[in-house]
Amino acid sequence: MIKAVKHFCLITKHKWKVFKLCVKAGIPFRGLAHDLSKYSPTEFIESAKFYVGDHSPITEAKKTNGYSKAWLHHKGRNKHHYEYWHDPKAPDKTPVIPYKYAVEMLCDTLAAGKTYLGKNWKNSSQLEYWNRTKDLEYINIKTANFLENAYIEVSKNGIEKTINKKNLKRLYNKYCK
Repeated sequence: MIKAVKHFCLITKHKWKVFKLCVKAGIPFRGLAHDLSKYSPTEFIESAKFYVGDHSPITEAKKTNGYSKAWLHHKGRNKHHYEYWHDPKAPDKTPVIPYKYAVEMLCDTLAAGKTYLGKNWKNSSQLEYWNRTKDLEYINIKTANFLENAYIEVSKNGIEKTINKKNLKRLYNKYCK
């Protein structure tokens, strides 16, 4: 029961951070709707069971089970994950992710870093994480360039100067149009 409460607090804290960033980015509705599926039984129960606090419980479920039901459910319902858009059987296996979901993805990843790293988070944290983990086979290169350049700007200028509607529209149009 303690893990369930801690997990609930963690995802709610994360969701609040995403909401605040989405408001700054000019997409408040995406911030409100963000990750509601994490409260569904399919995602919540497994994630509470594998809760560790300093990283995603999905990683722990995958280590134990070889897959995560919560992740399969989550990525299939949330358009701000590039995995949602990947279809190896489609002519365009990795389409450009529409603006509002690409920006929500950016807000999500920044908020996740801030949530998990806490006081250890710095402006370059997400860029460093991106450079270690990006898998360009599953994300459209234009969307990847948008994200990477936004992370570079956050690294150089901080969230306050980078995350705003005008700047994000400029970056998205530069790399995705």
